[in-house]
Amino acid sequence: MMSAKGPRLGRRGMGMLGLAAALGLPRVGRAQAWPDRPVRLVLPFGAGGAIDTLSRTVANAFPAQAGGQSLVVDNRGGAGGTIAGALVAQARPDGATLMMADLGANAIAQELQRGLPYDPTSAFQPICHLVNLPLVLVVPAASPAKDVAGLLDLARRQPDLPYAHPGIGYVGHLAQELMLRQAGVKMVPVPYRSGAEVVRSLVANETGSAFITVSTSLPFIREGKVRALAVASKAPVPALPGVPTMAATLPGFEAQVWHGIVGPAGLPPEIVAQANRVFNAVIRQPEVRRVVEEVQAGEIVGGTPEQFAAFIRGEIERWVPVIRAAGIRAE
Repeated sequence: MMSAKGPRLGRRGMGMLGLAAALGLPRVGRAQAWPDRPVRLVLPFGAGGAIDTLSRTVANAFPAQAGGQSLVVDNRGGAGGTIAGALVAQARPDGATLMMADLGANAIAQELQRGLPYDPTSAFQPICHLVNLPLVLVVPAASPAKDVAGLLDLARRQPDLPYAHPGIGYVGHLAQELMLRQAGVKMVPVPYRSGAEVVRSLVANETGSAFITVSTSLPFIREGKVRALAVASKAPVPALPGVPTMAATLPGFEAQVWHGIVGPAGLPPEIVAQANRVFNAVIRQPEVRRVVEEVQAGEIVGGTPEQFAAFIRGEIERWVPVIRAAGIRAE
């Protein structure tokens, strides 16, 4: 006969069930709905910028899709995103700590940094691919380059032509190196601390080109302070009518900023499935869609954890050869 206290597990009992799930052991009873407490979302960058705007927009829409529970944004910038990556990789896999993933911290960091305290290929459980944000190749308004071919010709004549990027190993840096590798030309990289500083270097004619997000560069493009030569996405970007794709000059070229949700490896499958459903619902809310599509000129993605995992593997396969060929290492 079952004791009256049998079904009432209490905190210790629930903790044991969570441990059993994390270890893949058999469980008794129904899985508890996720989330059952506030969820921390760790960001690999400081406050401000596209990823912070996206994260806070997602956080605002989260409670309505998550039974009233909150999503608490925790900015942990530094070391190319790997401070945040290490924190989440070492977190307890119970669904209480997740990460706004990006290329650096969650895919290629091991290629860029020696002695990384986690392996990006095994430390995280992909949950949901949220968005892709397009990059655009821009040059100073005074540049003689009117298109991609013109910029490459200029680089052939001036091999010391500098290009700007927002940090070693960031997508804008890798995209420029991919272009140079495909075209067989050289330029001199000049690192800055942010996309905003990259734009300022172009406006001041200090550097000759850069790949930066459309949302960062669009006001300067519209004011005629910089010139857009091509977008790095597969398809043209509606916010930049008439601007061709990079692939029109360099077949197969593609580069983009992407973000999604991951958790520490070992998350129970039921939490992964529930979190995937919640975040797929969140990114389809009108305000989230407005910010992504209208403010950031991006696209909503969504999909399954398996699809996001396959996407990340594809990004690793795309960028690791570029990193190795260019000899890129974080300082």
